[in-house]
Amino acid sequence: MRKALSIVFLVLLIDQLIKIYIKTHFFLGEEVNIAGNWFIIHFTENNGMAYGLEFGGQFGKLFLSTFRIVAVGGIGYYLWTLTSKKEDKLYIVCIALIFAGALGNIIDSAFYGMIFSDSNYDIAKFMPAEGGYATLLHGKVVDMFYFPVIEGHFPSWFPVWGSEDFIFFRPVFNFADFSISVGVAMIVLYQKRFFGKNKQDISTESIDENKIENPPTTE
Repeated sequence: MRKALSIVFLVLLIDQLIKIYIKTHFFLGEEVNIAGNWFIIHFTENNGMAYGLEFGGQFGKLFLSTFRIVAVGGIGYYLWTLTSKKEDKLYIVCIALIFAGALGNIIDSAFYGMIFSDSNYDIAKFMPAEGGYATLLHGKVVDMFYFPVIEGHFPSWFPVWGSEDFIFFRPVFNFADFSISVGVAMIVLYQKRFFGKNKQDISTESIDENKIENPPTTE
């Protein structure tokens, strides 16, 4: 459990330090090129889900924030059960990364509207005297990492998007999104290790290994 908590704490610390710095030093829409035109720090905010996806309206925002809290509570409980049962350590790391990332974005949604001023017309202020830009659970998620590695346009014969411009990778995201993505990717990559064996197989293997380590003796 200590390792899982350490991962959660570290992800949250990095995520929130980056977000608070961007929020209090950048105008909304301001960007800085870090590595040419393919790695850009671009400050944007969204009302919705990971990678800037939206879930419409104030009711949608409230529903999404509430759903996130319930979902993160469930993930947290699942993480606790995994550590209690001493399940696969790598799987626990994956769930800890997903839990930390989801919790990081919930912090934005739940509290940023109350503790920061609006970023639309000025650099945001922390704990402004006039109050924040939104109420509890109506804050916006801060995003900043932008990787427009490939830019071009689809050929005219291409279905649906023919002749339209494209950018890969278009979504702007944050460290919490990255943490979630790494956790999910690792689960997909190691799914056979995590889910490919049932408990009967594992029990049989444990018995076989025990026989090898402690062979029967004859008197």
